[in-house]
Amino acid sequence: MTIIEKIIKNHSDFEIVKPGDIVDVEIDARVARDFGGANVVKNLIDNNLTINDPSKTFFTFDTNPGGSDQKYAANQHFCRMFARENNIKVFDINTGIGTHQAIEQGLVLPGGTFVSTDSHANIMGAIGAFGQGMGDQDIAAVWAKGKAWFKVPESVKIEFTGKRPQNVTAKDIVLNLLAIFGANKLLGKSVEIIGEEADNLTLDERITISSMATEMGAIILFFEPNQRIIKELEAMTGKTITPVYPDKDAFYSEFHQIDMSTFVPMVARPGHPHDDTSVESVKDVRIDSAFIGSCTNGRMEDLRIAAKILEGKKVAPGIVLKIVPSTDDIWKQALDEGLIKIFKDAGALVSNAGCAGCAAGQVGQNGPDEVTVSTGNRNFAGKQGKGEVYLASPATVAYSSLAGYITDTSVEAPDLSPYQSKGFKLKAGAKNEKSTAQKSMIAEGRAWFIPVDDIDTDMIFHNRYLTITDIKEMGQYAFDNLKGYEDFAKKAQPGDIIITGKNFGAGSSRQQAVDCFLSLGITAILAESYGAIYERNAINAAMPILTYSPVILEETDLKDGHQIRVNFETGVFENLTTGKKSKINPFYPVQTEIFMNNGLL
Repeated sequence: MTIIEKIIKNHSDFEIVKPGDIVDVEIDARVARDFGGANVVKNLIDNNLTINDPSKTFFTFDTNPGGSDQKYAANQHFCRMFARENNIKVFDINTGIGTHQAIEQGLVLPGGTFVSTDSHANIMGAIGAFGQGMGDQDIAAVWAKGKAWFKVPESVKIEFTGKRPQNVTAKDIVLNLLAIFGANKLLGKSVEIIGEEADNLTLDERITISSMATEMGAIILFFEPNQRIIKELEAMTGKTITPVYPDKDAFYSEFHQIDMSTFVPMVARPGHPHDDTSVESVKDVRIDSAFIGSCTNGRMEDLRIAAKILEGKKVAPGIVLKIVPSTDDIWKQALDEGLIKIFKDAGALVSNAGCAGCAAGQVGQNGPDEVTVSTGNRNFAGKQGKGEVYLASPATVAYSSLAGYITDTSVEAPDLSPYQSKGFKLKAGAKNEKSTAQKSMIAEGRAWFIPVDDIDTDMIFHNRYLTITDIKEMGQYAFDNLKGYEDFAKKAQPGDIIITGKNFGAGSSRQQAVDCFLSLGITAILAESYGAIYERNAINAAMPILTYSPVILEETDLKDGHQIRVNFETGVFENLTTGKKSKINPFYPVQTEIFMNNGLL
């Protein structure tokens, strides 16, 4: 068996598991964050559920560690009260990013299992553990019974060959991988990365690479923990570690050899983490601000790299540099090593530990027309603010903050002449009342044909609305951040069916990206494939989602606005406008069970 198959087997009643098996998996550490935590608690209370094991259950407040937003503050306090009543440990606003706390505190160890309302919970692949981001209902169910159903994914092996160039950082490595595999070539796969250069990676570098599995569409990116990593984790956690390794005869659906000697410093262009190009090709793109932090690049090694570049220099006039360590322990170590003084002397803003720019509640957001170079993991439109975001390594961000434009080398006399950056305007959708479709295994309605791949959850339901917990209020915001469909909520009618492309629902773990369609009365969604977390959220919410092959579009002459009928049980697809039929993939058994139960809870 592969790493993921062994871990799932070890946490289940199965002796052997294989891709496609549906398995109830025991979860070692079960986490809710501050923005998702309130909804998790609400689900538990509304369904009269209790906590299975408080010692394995945690809150991590990392998206708004300042409690600077009233709704965030209210949600945090609500969770604290629930934690006190149920003896649940809270890693509060002074501790930093929850996934990093889980590693540093030993909440999960190599070979263990971890779930969180954080879509980057698969960062645990860095230590050879299984982590998954999940939606609010999923986490509530795990808190109540200690297990989660999971479909065993196929495994892929990637071998690094060649020598890693000296100027290529861990962030450059993962951006090079994104340039190769994009957002959906590894969709739903478990990936194991091997090779001499992979074995040489430090823990911090492994965390950087594994943290962007979600952006690649992968379930998880695994690194086998070697003795150096094991000793580091044992010293950090005070626990004895017994890692899990794949069998020598394990089966992999794909095998790729990638020559690291061809890797170069990279950036991701605004809009998509997988729209990657060399730093050289975008040199001299002017910036307004720079950000170093996030679960991808807020580690100690990242801060040391930045400090070495910034020491004795000043951030370019008019440029804002924001630095946010990932955990409070790293913040203190940076203080002890004199890095905080270097940052402040250079003119940077240093904030308390947390997620920062990836979440709307802390420093790192940008305004309309603002161009930012960031070490974050996502640059979806509107994700880090209303401006444009280029993703890059801490070294590139530090150099760029000194120059005033994107560069990965030192600049003695930067050209700081005025310039006009590009931005975009966001248009809010109109409110619609919720309508609930009749319970049936057949859906019939008007087709919304949206031929777009990689529609992420920020396009579906933007993070500025994440504090909303009432489904009735969610529908009005559906697709209001998807270009060309900003008025979708105003035009949608109860009974409509959405048909779209690959990797629908990529990105965040937010349940609202499903619930907004339930609010509008959308009766089904058809896509070529789904983001792994989104698929779970939709199934658990009894939102009918199905997959199809593009051949049905030709076979039925489907056009936007046609009247169609879909049978969830048989997979029969009928275009009532043209009178033509085809076949799509029907529900699988666990989906039918949850659908007929009107939801997971």
